[in-house]
Amino acid sequence: MTMSDKRKNARVPLDIYLNKYMSGVPYMVHASDISQEGVSLGRLIEPEQSARRVGLQFQLPGSEEVIYAEGEVVREWVEASPRQHERSGVRFTLLTSRHRQMIDEYVTRGTRGH
Repeated sequence: MTMSDKRKNARVPLDIYLNKYMSGVPYMVHASDISQEGVSLGRLIEPEQSARRVGLQFQLPGSEEVIYAEGEVVREWVEASPRQHERSGVRFTLLTSRHRQMIDEYVTRGTRGH
């Protein structure tokens, strides 16, 4: 069984920078995809830290509204690209119902090819 077989929800590409809060301090990270369950992030300047619980602050493309979410780092890996990027998978643990709906709609639109 591959990793993608384990995922319950479709992932759609997401090319944005967002704030990842660790111990109350925001660090800029890059998101590469999102699902209804969580988001895939690339490390830019954040320090090594073992904290699993993080806060996220971001805007979906085409939206002015800032989404606030809490999440748990559930996976970390190094991407084998020309420059090795450290990446992490964050599962949403706390979202307002409005923000969850915004993410659901974004993912649904993305899976239909816009």
